[in-house]
Amino acid sequence: MPPILYGTAWKKERTAGLVELALAQGFRGIDTACQPKHYHEPGVGEGLAAALAKGLRRDEIYLQTKFTPLAGQDPQRVPYDPSASLARQVAQSFERSRANLGTDILDGLVLHSPLADPADFREVWTAMEAMFDAGGVRQLGISNCYDPEVLRHLCDSARIKPAIVQNRFYAATGHDRILREYCRREGILYQSFWTLTANPDILAHDTVKALMSKHHRTAAQVFFRYLSQMGIIPLTGTSSAEHMREDLQITDFALADEECGALETLLR
Repeated sequence: MPPILYGTAWKKERTAGLVELALAQGFRGIDTACQPKHYHEPGVGEGLAAALAKGLRRDEIYLQTKFTPLAGQDPQRVPYDPSASLARQVAQSFERSRANLGTDILDGLVLHSPLADPADFREVWTAMEAMFDAGGVRQLGISNCYDPEVLRHLCDSARIKPAIVQNRFYAATGHDRILREYCRREGILYQSFWTLTANPDILAHDTVKALMSKHHRTAAQVFFRYLSQMGIIPLTGTSSAEHMREDLQITDFALADEECGALETLLR
């Protein structure tokens, strides 16, 4: 998995062009979802196809999508049969994603949010495990999971344990400090979204400004680099080619331990 992913939510008719642009700029990880309410997944497939036609190889790209339960779908645009069993909904969503994205194998399949009913949760995860068993996906994950006990129970009960957690990264959850520590111990990759939008106070803090000046970097680059060094894989959904290039440059410099420590205090 690359150190930073390109997120495709809320881009509508611009999706194909922005995905093609992101790949041309150097992104090698794409995040999407089979959720027409917030994602135009066919557009992701179009952008990917355009990049492949120009010489990019599919095996150079980390591509992940999500199964979104019915509660998170637009009732007028559900991408599977809402009257089908949960297992069948997962299968139909997965097949739709593969068709949308023009690929037989996905690198990641993420459950968009935990289900409140334990039996439903178990049925959905078991259906995702079937996608893994069939060779259609290489990793399973879960998103919007903010309770460490929910994640711990999933890890303890699942046959195929989650390899990915993708969460909104914001102060209301303490920036998932306890949950991230659990992920670190269990070898689970933690992805952050809403990373810049939810943290304007951090980006504007004097500590970040000092590091910007010292390293000749933007606030976003400093914050993304810090998160990367902490083992976090941030998503960025910028539509600016300049910002795409800047986001990819976070691997071109490093923060010292004491600088990371200073930024850590801002998350507390």
